[in-house]
Amino acid sequence: MAINLQKGQRIEIGLQKVGVGLGWDPNTSTGFDFDLDASAFMLGENKKLPLDEFFVFYNNQISPDRAVESSGDDLTGGNSDGGDDETLTVDLSKVDPRIQEIIFTVTIHEAEQRRQNFGQVHNSYIRIYNALTDEEIAKYDLDEDFSIETAVEFGRLYKRNGQWKFEAMGNGYKGGLQFFVDKYVG
Repeated sequence: MAINLQKGQRIEIGLQKVGVGLGWDPNTSTGFDFDLDASAFMLGENKKLPLDEFFVFYNNQISPDRAVESSGDDLTGGNSDGGDDETLTVDLSKVDPRIQEIIFTVTIHEAEQRRQNFGQVHNSYIRIYNALTDEEIAKYDLDEDFSIETAVEFGRLYKRNGQWKFEAMGNGYKGGLQFFVDKYVG
C-alpha cells in the first residue's frame, strides 16, 4: 500500500533496490510535446557532487559506481500507456561510500521557451517503488501539487547510521535542469 507522502515526511526504506518512476500523458492539444526529465544528484557530505558523473540524467545514464541508472529520455510521454515513461533504478548496495544522499528531481525540458508548467501536463506523477516487486512506496501527483512550477525536488534517499531512509521533499521551483546543476555541482 503506497503512502501518500506529505512534504517533509520521512520513511524507512528497508530495500536494496529502489525505483523512481516518472509518468505523464502526451500533449494532445496544440503546441509542443511535454518532455519531462527525471534526474538524480548523488551528493557527498558537503551537499555537492563528488564528481560531475554522479549526476545521472538523459546524457549520463549510469553513475560511476553503477548504483544509479536512468532508463533514458522519453521526449513525449508516449513510452507507456498509464505507466512510467522514465525510470531511475538505484541499487543501494553499490552506492559509493562518499555519497550521503541522492536527490531526485523532475524538470520540464525547455519549459520557458515552450511556455509550459506542470499544471498543463496531464496525469504527471513521480513515484518511488521497490524495484524488485514493483510495490509502490510513495507518489506525488505533479499536475495538482505543482501547477505553476517547472522543476521539482521530489525526494531524497539519505544515509543515517548506516541505514538508507527516504524523505519527501516536494520543493517546486520555476527553473529547469540548469537550476539544479547550479545548486549541486561544486
